[in-house]
Amino acid sequence: MQQIGFLLYPGFQIMSLAAVSAFEFANLELEEKVYEIRYLSENGGPIANSLGMMMETEAFGDPELDTLIVAGAPGIRLPNAAEADFIRAALPAARRLASICTGAFFLAEAGILDGRRATTHWYVSRQLQSRYPKIKMEEDRIFIIDGSIWTSAGMTAGLDLALAMVEKDHGFEVARAVSRKLVVYHRRAGGQSQFSALLELEPKSDRIQKALAHARSNLKSALSVEELAEAAHLSPRQFSRAFRAETGQSPAKAVENLRLEAARLMMEQGRHPIDIVARETGFADRERMRRAFLRAFGQPPQAIRRAAVQEQQI
Repeated sequence: MQQIGFLLYPGFQIMSLAAVSAFEFANLELEEKVYEIRYLSENGGPIANSLGMMMETEAFGDPELDTLIVAGAPGIRLPNAAEADFIRAALPAARRLASICTGAFFLAEAGILDGRRATTHWYVSRQLQSRYPKIKMEEDRIFIIDGSIWTSAGMTAGLDLALAMVEKDHGFEVARAVSRKLVVYHRRAGGQSQFSALLELEPKSDRIQKALAHARSNLKSALSVEELAEAAHLSPRQFSRAFRAETGQSPAKAVENLRLEAARLMMEQGRHPIDIVARETGFADRERMRRAFLRAFGQPPQAIRRAAVQEQQI
């Protein structure tokens, strides 16, 4: 039996515990208690979540769990000294160390994420990267596994992460059966961009908005900096500087994200051949699009289409 510990603290977000359902239903599917869930806090006893509901916990003790998962909070919260020490002690003792949503700040503050690939909720990903520059941040992933360290995006992404843990422990069929009973994706297609207003491309000036509108309407075009600058009625140098200041991205990165979003939607909603999708969204060829999908979503276009078809059949 594997012990799954959830590190809780005053004000944790209750939806972090959605991940518990994956382990609960794995027990039911396998008809034995393969997972035991423990709720841990610094001093033990009742802990109030962000809605004021109380959760009974046990005090930190021996960190030799199979898996320790740090819950997220509605905003950014850093661990106190005892919490950080417990996380550091769990690193060599536990088989897996994980965070849900803003729980990544706990791992980062404890030094666990230095030099590692990680993700968190898109809304705070830049703060995490700025505060902890040694992290290899991938802000558009649903979850990331880097060795024994697992990090997930928003609260519901914790369920995706837990399902992946079940699959790793007990195989594809068990994880798929659990996902069907929970009526959720077994492997969710796409990245966080589909939930984050296209990675916060919300420029304030009319000129940059015009350039983005031009890009969205002309994805088949090369969309060079010169072309976008002309649409914004700025010089290329002025445009590049203003674009990054207003969106936090380079024009090239923003254009790729626009292409990715359009291509993802075409893959999920239609039956166009991949070559046509690549051409219509400006990737030019399927191999270039495949590489972009792997960078952004962690899956090739075909996998995203298959997931969409399977979801429609559930």
